[in-house]
Amino acid sequence: MSIRILLADDHTLMRKGLRELISKKIGLDIVGEAGSGMEAVQLAKELAPEVVVMDIGMPDLNGIEATRQITRQNPHIRVLALSMYSDARYVTEMLRAGAAGYMLKDAAAEELIRAIVAVARLQTYLSPDIAGALVEKHVLLATLKGKASAFSVLSEKERQILQLLAEGNSTKEVASTLQRSIKTVETHRHNIMAKLRLHSLPELTKYAVREGLTGLEQ
Repeated sequence: MSIRILLADDHTLMRKGLRELISKKIGLDIVGEAGSGMEAVQLAKELAPEVVVMDIGMPDLNGIEATRQITRQNPHIRVLALSMYSDARYVTEMLRAGAAGYMLKDAAAEELIRAIVAVARLQTYLSPDIAGALVEKHVLLATLKGKASAFSVLSEKERQILQLLAEGNSTKEVASTLQRSIKTVETHRHNIMAKLRLHSLPELTKYAVREGLTGLEQ
């Protein structure tokens, strides 16, 4: 019986490469592709894949938040993070969001196949480099405790609004995307800035990039 897989990555060439690679393996079936976090959440609901191969840096809704929504809506879906980020913060937040595995994009093709099969079999998979990063994080935990994270300070909706604003969307565009009133979005933006003690959109953008809420480069 084939393992049903949904690919979620905002780069078309990356998805094409993954499709070609995974499709060569008997027993693995690509059932859909998503180019944004919001699309990944919707397709996961419609297609009911067994495994979602999820990038972190995606538009509209980053991979961490998309994973959180997917696993909350359907705990049977297993998410495998496939990212360029090896920072322990991203790994930790993806696992907290419900991901069953995490590996880097520069890993060998054989490792990706092993990871997909492992998470489909209800196992947890971490690349060796990622496991090392987590060990380092725990060693530095005392140092990091004093630094507030967006994932602990902001609500899920606030994090999504922050991402959309950081990606250059106007308040009106954010309201349209989330199907909320402009006044509601403005209220959320005010609360976000108050919680983070930031005073301008450029500061919000830099913060969102630093916290991994958006894949934009500084």
